[in-house]
Amino acid sequence: MAMGTRRGRQRQEELWVATASLARPASHPFYERLNGLLDECGFDEFVENICRSFYVERIGRPSLPPGMYFRLLMVGFRGHR
Repeated sequence: MAMGTRRGRQRQEELWVATASLARPASHPFYERLNGLLDECGFDEFVENICRSFYVERIGRPSLPPGMYFRLLMVGFRGHR
């Protein structure tokens, strides 16, 4: 049985969608304020300095930056009140 030819077939549409073309929802005021306060206080730099000895540069895949990791933990704990 023959597989057929490519002539006459329709081309498949693109599989991937550029993230820049996706709609961005409005952020919640709580998270905007939290991120602003943490940025003003230099939270990311502070946490990166504390955690520096626990991060290895060349083993495995890169992990989340410590500042982002701890922000996610804070947001998670806020939801369990």
